[in-house]
Amino acid sequence: MNSFDPVPIDPALLARRFPNENPSPKSSLPNRLRRILFRTVAIAVPLVILLAVTVFFAGRYWTRHALRDSLPQIDGTLSIAGLSAPVTVQRDAHGVPHIHAATLNDLVIAQGFVTAQDRLWQMDILRRHAAGELAEILGPSLVPHDRAQRILQVRAAADRTIASLPPDQLHWLQLYAQGVNASIAAQGTRLPIEFRILRYQPEPWTPRDSILVGLAMFQDLTNTFPQKLDREALSAKLPPELLNDLYPVGSWRDHPPTQPIPDLTNPPTDFIDVPLDESQSKFTQPTLTHDLLTLQKILSTNRCEGCIAGSNNWVVSGTRTASGKPLLSNDMHLNHSVPGVWYEADLQSTNDNFHTAGVTLPGYPFVIVGHNDHIAWGFTNLGADVQDIYIEHLRGSGSTAEYESPGNIWHPLLHQREVIHVLHHSDVILDVTATQHGDTATPLISSIFPKENRALSLRWTIYDPTNITASFLNIDSAVDWPSFTAAFSTFGGPAQNVVFADDHGNIGYHAVGKVPIRGSITQPTALSPVPTDALDATHDWAGYIPFDQLPQAFDPPGGILATANSRVTPDGYPFPITLNWAAPYRNERIWKVLSSRDHLTPADMLALQTDVYSDLDHVIAQRLAYAIDHSTTKDKRIRQAADILRKWNGNVDINASAPAIVDATRAALWPMLLNPHLGPHPGDSAQLYTWDEKPYAEEQIIMHTPARWLPASYANWDEFLTAAVAQGLLEAHAPFDLRKWQYGKSHPVDIEHPIFAQSPLLQRLIGVPTGTGAQPQSGDTTTVKQVGRTFGPSERFTADLSDLDHSTLNVVLGQSGNPASPWFMDQWPAWYNGTTFTLPFSKTSTDNAAAHTLTLTPR
Repeated sequence: MNSFDPVPIDPALLARRFPNENPSPKSSLPNRLRRILFRTVAIAVPLVILLAVTVFFAGRYWTRHALRDSLPQIDGTLSIAGLSAPVTVQRDAHGVPHIHAATLNDLVIAQGFVTAQDRLWQMDILRRHAAGELAEILGPSLVPHDRAQRILQVRAAADRTIASLPPDQLHWLQLYAQGVNASIAAQGTRLPIEFRILRYQPEPWTPRDSILVGLAMFQDLTNTFPQKLDREALSAKLPPELLNDLYPVGSWRDHPPTQPIPDLTNPPTDFIDVPLDESQSKFTQPTLTHDLLTLQKILSTNRCEGCIAGSNNWVVSGTRTASGKPLLSNDMHLNHSVPGVWYEADLQSTNDNFHTAGVTLPGYPFVIVGHNDHIAWGFTNLGADVQDIYIEHLRGSGSTAEYESPGNIWHPLLHQREVIHVLHHSDVILDVTATQHGDTATPLISSIFPKENRALSLRWTIYDPTNITASFLNIDSAVDWPSFTAAFSTFGGPAQNVVFADDHGNIGYHAVGKVPIRGSITQPTALSPVPTDALDATHDWAGYIPFDQLPQAFDPPGGILATANSRVTPDGYPFPITLNWAAPYRNERIWKVLSSRDHLTPADMLALQTDVYSDLDHVIAQRLAYAIDHSTTKDKRIRQAADILRKWNGNVDINASAPAIVDATRAALWPMLLNPHLGPHPGDSAQLYTWDEKPYAEEQIIMHTPARWLPASYANWDEFLTAAVAQGLLEAHAPFDLRKWQYGKSHPVDIEHPIFAQSPLLQRLIGVPTGTGAQPQSGDTTTVKQVGRTFGPSERFTADLSDLDHSTLNVVLGQSGNPASPWFMDQWPAWYNGTTFTLPFSKTSTDNAAAHTLTLTPR
């Protein structure tokens, strides 16, 4: 054997020495690979975990550092440009700034500066929302929203307003912008975290941006044209007698503030006598249901079923209070947001004898609702019809397209080029066309609806720049009823109900804002609930209702004035304001409670603001119990429902099961009523029934049980209503034992941040609550405490004219938009549990309440 020849190896010997080795050539390589893979995984997995943990904690450190780093300076001294003298900013325990300046100019600069310290990102989003500029920072999913806003010409309306704004109003907006920009400069690289997450810088603030913020509120309160299209779509499918029932205009439960206190226990005439509005008409080219429902989502007009953007306000004279001086209360109902809609502030200018406190709109100067040394005031939405849809007559196309006006006169279409910038995508270019009615352009809005074949244009009061007033200075400065009403005489909108009280004991009410008159001033035309022909001159605007002829009252004998978005026009009032008042139940309850009491206190005002009795739900509960009792059902669970309903006291409490049964039944009821009349394929058409007095129409139908509404498959109304209860329980996934069904858990309040809520990881990195989460909630849309899942009182305010330091105010969450701030959600427990805080006003009170003091000095 050659010395280099390999020595033969006995396999048996090898197996004994290396028992774990497989000498088979076919299996040795896979085993080796498995060992390598195992070792790699054993090393890699801990490394990956370690890396993930490191990244997470690094992310948490960066996020929390960014949040803390962006907290504003609230003590010491800070120099800013534009001031003529030092300004003192005292913040109380809830972060409410009490700003003391020598002059109004310095005060407005300081207000802009301080508001931007706490709410800069919210202000930026508000102006972008109104202008249709969200896709630029949030991407292509926001293009439909921006496209709708550009077609509606909200940004163009702001531009026209700025171009024609009176110099004094422009002056205050310029000073406010100067303060905001000084705050942006002071924040520098320490901007709110939303800017850093989305990787963009805020543009300098301009007067136009304040107008845009105001227009966002204007749009939220007056954008009713989708309801006209919804009604038009249903009008094509339903006979007049059913439409009559669905669209009541006012009710026997109404109590206009200009009329004496009525007997609210006396029902009206027969249901069948409710008149159908004469101006109702059918349309010939129906827009698809899908388009209309999509528009609701894009414009956020579908807050929740029955959620009316409005409010409660009331004022009682000293004859009804414990102090002998008036009490005024206001809670404005809007969509919830993080941070909340309003920003509290106390503004004082020593040299100008100006002092006011209340809630402000971030991005807008002065106080919107509150009080000064002499008067207090509060708003609810009037709900005036300030939009008309015209069916235009066009010919030609492109640059040669024309529209017809009465007299067979043709005019070139107006064109507005709109450019939507889209994050990481190409720009979207729009050619927005418009006709002209009167002195204002009316944009063609048909392109919002892909299946619409008609040329629809929109007329809206915001297209008249004289209607966009930009200053609350005169309102905040008023000292009595004459000066207060004079301050509102030029107010353009959104049209509001204003209640007032002063330190002399007077109380008053006035509807304010520009409300169009159709036809002629001497012979107004009835309002149209659907689109009208552009050539029909009877629907042209002849001007606005004169201010001194709007509904009003002063020192009524009963000592009570109250509104809650329901009808305010007295019988025989000559000018149509709207066909679509809010349902009357909140207003009726307010009048009943106030008129039955005297020696009222601020605590009584808060108790009424948080009242959760629903007369509608209570009446329906009794009717459903009766129906079940008289039905043929053998279902023990349905019989249990009847027992629960008949024993209920009408309070929509968190732990109550009866309101959950009523709500589920009401939700199931409308499709069951409407679908048999909407053709063989109704689809989602029932969702187009969006009338504000829908709850009242529902009550009337249920209580009067007209044969025309009873579906053919049911023997009588008792059987039908019993079936609606069963269907409601099924759709709501009610528990088997209905006694365990708690209303509040199935109808929570849930307020979430628009950015943080999109990422669970980001919420973990932040490490503190960035919203409320789903919390059980009492009340519904027909209680004085009008609430939905993301809707409700945006503030609660009561002014005590016997001692303004005893006035109370709280917002939903807090003053700050920064989750790291102690004032981010510190007011939430009070709002949720129905308590409140005093708002210091006198120098002694503000000094005693001051927790932090910042002095702003001229640069």
